[in-house]
Amino acid sequence: MPDLFAHNTPAAPLAERLRPKNIDEVIGQSHLLGEGRPLRLAFQSGKLHSMILWGPPGVGKTTLARLMAQAFDAEFMPLSAVLSGVKDIREAIAQAQQMLQQRGRHTILFVDEVHRFNKSQQDAFLPFVEQGLVTFIGATTENPSFEVNNALLSRAQVYVLHALSAEELGALFERARQVALADLQFNDTAKERIIGYADGDARRLLNALEQLQTAAQTAGVSNIDAKFLDDTLAQNLRRFDKGGEAFYDQISALHKSVRGSNPDAALYWLVRMLDGGADPRYMARRIVRMAWEDIGLADPRAIQLTQDAALTYERLGSPEGELALAQAVLYLACAPKSNAGYVAYNAARAWVAQDGSRDVPLHLRNAPTKLMKQLDYGKDYRYAHDEAGGYAAGENYFPDDMPQVSFYQPTERGLEAKIAEKLARLRELDAAKKKAKSK
Repeated sequence: MPDLFAHNTPAAPLAERLRPKNIDEVIGQSHLLGEGRPLRLAFQSGKLHSMILWGPPGVGKTTLARLMAQAFDAEFMPLSAVLSGVKDIREAIAQAQQMLQQRGRHTILFVDEVHRFNKSQQDAFLPFVEQGLVTFIGATTENPSFEVNNALLSRAQVYVLHALSAEELGALFERARQVALADLQFNDTAKERIIGYADGDARRLLNALEQLQTAAQTAGVSNIDAKFLDDTLAQNLRRFDKGGEAFYDQISALHKSVRGSNPDAALYWLVRMLDGGADPRYMARRIVRMAWEDIGLADPRAIQLTQDAALTYERLGSPEGELALAQAVLYLACAPKSNAGYVAYNAARAWVAQDGSRDVPLHLRNAPTKLMKQLDYGKDYRYAHDEAGGYAAGENYFPDDMPQVSFYQPTERGLEAKIAEKLARLRELDAAKKKAKSK
């Protein structure tokens, strides 16, 4: 009787069919795999060592781990930190022991998304790494300095993998066409759009091509253009985990572009984050913070403008309200910069944190009752509005036993230049008053 299911076995995904069989077929990571580079030397050394492969999705972390197992004739045992617990780790270790005892075969324990393991889970396989029973290879998209235990980190070499460049994705695109997409024709615009859609992620590129192939076969077309792409692929969402490192790298780039007075770069990073799915309300809060931290009193209008932009977004929503955020960012980037208020605040906080609780001078105390007045509360207080120029020259507003401090040092930029001039004049009046008293 014929096998009714013989022809129903689904074809392997394109990404699996194109998985490199040796390191020479790997596209990208030339800084690690080129001649004389660290990972190529690791392959050539004949000696396994534990490692952490850190990089964004779709750059070859799993592929390199599999190739390592193949090159060293080791058992490849994958674990997903998302799906596995301590029980799964123990079972994997038991299998590794059995493999070594019965077949004399060493095991590479590959932990995908190792940053998802908590401390106890990481500790569970640490002794077996130390004993040499398994070689640990972890893959992570997050900074291992923050997510991996120091004990494990100290026993593993960290290799940083990079997102694929447009040229490298182009090479992968051509390889995929030759292997599986010979029936499709892509114009230059479509090819550029697909590579841009992939955003440095090889797996995403191959999945998109596979999706396009299926859609083209269904529609009976062989020529792929930009319109067909727009009709087939979901909206392009740039890659970053909204709680991950790439997210904070981009907000850092936005903040530093504003601080560096580059409106074009600031606008670019804002749009990149909005395009990537960042919450505009979060962006609005960060923009208001930038106004206070980096513009401050050099241009107080920036503070009001950013608050107005945040309010505008609340009223209009997306996409109209995003224009207000964009213009606020442009204004901040072009405004005069000062962190003098920010520095002064932090200096005052540091002083108060290490200082004692000094008494309020009697002349600054409030005296709403007769008893308080009898105790000299408010005595000899000088009402500034009654003084020449509205300033009580030489008056002391600090505790009596406190040494002289100067937290706020205005810059010579924007409105703060005027503030600096005024404060300098007031200090001259204080000095003159002090000199007059000493005579």
